Amino acid sequence: MDPATLPATGAWREGEDPRGRLFADIGALPLEAGGRLPHVKLAYETWGELNEAGDNAVLVLHALTGDSHVTAHGPGDPAPGWWHQVVGPGRAIDTDRYFVVAPNVLGGCQGSTGPSSSAPDGTPWGSRFPVLTVRDQVAAELELADLLGIERWALVVGASMGGHRVLEWAVTAPERVGAVAVVASCAQSSAEQIAWAHTQVAAIELDPGWRGGDYYDAAPGHGPHTGLGLARQIAHTTYRTPLELDQRFGRLPQGGEEPLSGGRFAVQSYLDHHAGKLAERFDANSYLTLTRTMMTHDVGRDRGGVEAALAQVTAETLVVAVDSDRLFFPAESERIAAAVPTAGPVAHVRSPFGHDGFLIEHDQVAALLGRFLRAVAPVARPTR
Repeated sequence: MDPATLPATGAWREGEDPRGRLFADIGALPLEAGGRLPHVKLAYETWGELNEAGDNAVLVLHALTGDSHVTAHGPGDPAPGWWHQVVGPGRAIDTDRYFVVAPNVLGGCQGSTGPSSSAPDGTPWGSRFPVLTVRDQVAAELELADLLGIERWALVVGASMGGHRVLEWAVTAPERVGAVAVVASCAQSSAEQIAWAHTQVAAIELDPGWRGGDYYDAAPGHGPHTGLGLARQIAHTTYRTPLELDQRFGRLPQGGEEPLSGGRFAVQSYLDHHAGKLAERFDANSYLTLTRTMMTHDVGRDRGGVEAALAQVTAETLVVAVDSDRLFFPAESERIAAAVPTAGPVAHVRSPFGHDGFLIEHDQVAALLGRFLRAVAPVARPTR
C-alpha cells in the first residue's frame, strides 16, 4: 500500500454509493457537555421486518472502528459484514424472525454526523466538532428508534464500545429495552484504558498532516494517515494477546527482510498492514471523537456511582467476557453482572485471541447470544 495514495480521510461522503445505508434526520441534539449539535443525521441499516406486535426489534451496536454493515443484504451483497456469522437468516440473531437495526454511531464517519460531515456553513466540521459522550450517542439512537416506530427493543446488543452504549440504553431508557447483552465491555473506563487511549490520541494529534483537525482539503498522501495508522497499531496490540502474537509470529523476519539491516519482523509487517487498512476506510477526527467518548465513559456519572446506576437496570441481562481480554478484563464484566439485578453469571468466551475474540470466536458468541435471545424474545418465525 503506497502511503502517497492514501486519502486525507476514509470517511463516506455525500454523493457516494450508499450501498445498504438508510439515513434518518433527527434534528438538533442537546449535548451532555453543553451546547447542541444541529441537523443530526444517523446512517443505519436494517434486516428483516418489524412484526405487527412490534416485539421483535433488535438493536446491534458496533465497536470503535465498526459501522452499520453487520451482515449482508442478500447473496448479491459484496460485503459480508463484520458479524455475519452471528446475524443473518438462520443465524443466532435470525433476520427471518427479528427486525435488526444497526446504526453508524454518532461521531462516526460512515454516514452519521461526525467531524467529516458538513457543518451548517457547508464545510466539514473538522476542529469545530463538539465533544460527545456515550449518552449523547444513545440520545441520538433513541430519536432513531422513535422515527422507526420502535417503542421497545426486544434486545440491545453490542461489544466493546458498543457495549458502553448498551449499558447506557439500559439505564437511560429502561422502559424501551426488554433485554441487553453486553459483550467484552465495561461500565466505566479504567485508568489503563484511558492511558492506552491517550497514546492513540497523541499519535494522531502529533501527525503534521492532522493540521489541528482541518485536513479535509489535503491531497492524497498529505492527510493524517501516519498518526491514524500508529493509533491503530497501538490499539490492535491491546486487542490481541502475547501468546497469540508469539505463536503466530515469534521473532520471524518479514519475508526476505533482515531486522539487523533495518528490515521488519513479521509482527511489525502485520501491524503496518492493519494501519494501512484503517487509513483507507476511516477518518482520523472520528477516531479521536470516538476514542474520547470511550475515555469519558462512566455509566455512574451523576447517578450515584456505577453500582447505583446498574442497580436501576430492569432489562434481562447477559454479560459476556473473553477470558483472555487484556483491554476489557473479565473482572470488569464481573462488576457489571454483580451490580445488575437481572444478570446471571458472566458467560465466558474461551479464546487465545484476546479482545478480538468477540469477532473471531463466532461459534461461541453465536451460541451464547442465540440461546439468550430465544429465551427472552421467543418470537415466531413469520409465515411466508
